[in-house]
Amino acid sequence: MRHGNKVNNLGRKSAHRKAMLSNMACSLIQHKRINTTIAKAKALRGFVEPLLTKSKSDSTHSRRTVFSYLQNKEVVTELFREVAPKIAERNGGYTRIIRTGYRLGDNAEMCMIELVDFNEIYTNEKAKKTTRRSRRGGAKKENDTIEVAEVVETEVAAEDNNVSDSESSEETKEEDKSEE
Repeated sequence: MRHGNKVNNLGRKSAHRKAMLSNMACSLIQHKRINTTIAKAKALRGFVEPLLTKSKSDSTHSRRTVFSYLQNKEVVTELFREVAPKIAERNGGYTRIIRTGYRLGDNAEMCMIELVDFNEIYTNEKAKKTTRRSRRGGAKKENDTIEVAEVVETEVAAEDNNVSDSESSEETKEEDKSEE
């Protein structure tokens, strides 16, 4: 019976388990997504989510507390600069576990654990449309071709001005030489 055993030991001693979870958390923060087994991902979720909550308040104390868990200065900097502002309005649930199948060697159930706000597929932030759609199909296309033609004409005119300027500067240089 496992009465009162809340920690999944993952078949490791406590020092090895803490080091492994620290390294996995660093990789997750750096790469925003990692592949691992289901058991390790669930243990990692319990390890990294309190650190993400602490990163919302950028103070010296919270930075030192997070560093004591992660032991990597660059990752702590990335966590407080890039990750924390994106998760600031979220109240929890910073990670997502997606099952990906079974590993070939030992048939262990594999998954992908990722930071929720860094997945472009699932985020609700959609690009705002700059133009309105019209029900008339042909009118818009004609206007677009006219605008493109105008832009091309202005670019050609600008190039002609640049060429004529350079030709006139060459002529003045030749006149200066002939005067000498």
